[in-house]
Amino acid sequence: MKPYLSIVIPAYNEARRLPQTLTQTLDFLHQQPWDWELIVVDDGSDDATATEAEQTLAAEPSARVIRNPHRGKGYAVRTGMLAATGQFVLFSDADLAVPLVEWSKLEQALSHGADVAIASREGAGAQRIDEPPLRHFMGRVFNLIVRLLAVGSFQDTQCGFKVFTAEAAQDLFQALRLYTDTTAAPKGAAVTAFDVEVLYLALRRGYHIAEVPVLWRYGEETKVSTVRDSWRNLVDVLKIRWNALTGQYRHVQPRASTTDKNPSSHP
Repeated sequence: MKPYLSIVIPAYNEARRLPQTLTQTLDFLHQQPWDWELIVVDDGSDDATATEAEQTLAAEPSARVIRNPHRGKGYAVRTGMLAATGQFVLFSDADLAVPLVEWSKLEQALSHGADVAIASREGAGAQRIDEPPLRHFMGRVFNLIVRLLAVGSFQDTQCGFKVFTAEAAQDLFQALRLYTDTTAAPKGAAVTAFDVEVLYLALRRGYHIAEVPVLWRYGEETKVSTVRDSWRNLVDVLKIRWNALTGQYRHVQPRASTTDKNPSSHP
């Protein structure tokens, strides 16, 4: 039988922090009444991330570690989402910036018909804790660019806590163009705008997407570089726009018998 929920955690050079993250994740999952699956995808780490994950999860038959070549977070998430077998598939950042208890808010959106539920650090009810003002400002500027060039309706596309139905996960992550098997290895951690491409394709396919305000805590050990990753994300959004204008997403057509539930969101 399929597990009810699969959780995918991408990790790059997280040997020190990951055991605690996985212990917290397992504590959460063991309290649930349903079957689950936990997948850690090591993004070709330079340290003992994969080994630490394997040791922590050794006694868990419903958990496993996938060792990827280093191609960045987007490719690591893609690997885990396509390997997952759950009815719903959630990916979460390795720092658990969004606590796993916030899953229940996204689950409620799914129960009301959403195919994709994305955590948002904006909107009524959202909480951003300890975030530096510059980081927040840069995030809002980037969101404005995303709205203008790619997907127009979302207040926060980059929060690393998103859940998909099994159908949507397989469909969308197979259709990605930016981070695939041919992606070159980046230098260091590569936080990218793969989320924007996923949401862009979800809108093209006619999936119902719910944006759900959550609690999010800024981590001092974050691997996000305000300048470097803002530039990288901007380049990704420009690539998505270019791909759209040049017909690179022709393979992604509206699903049969699907009505557009997000008419104002299409670029």
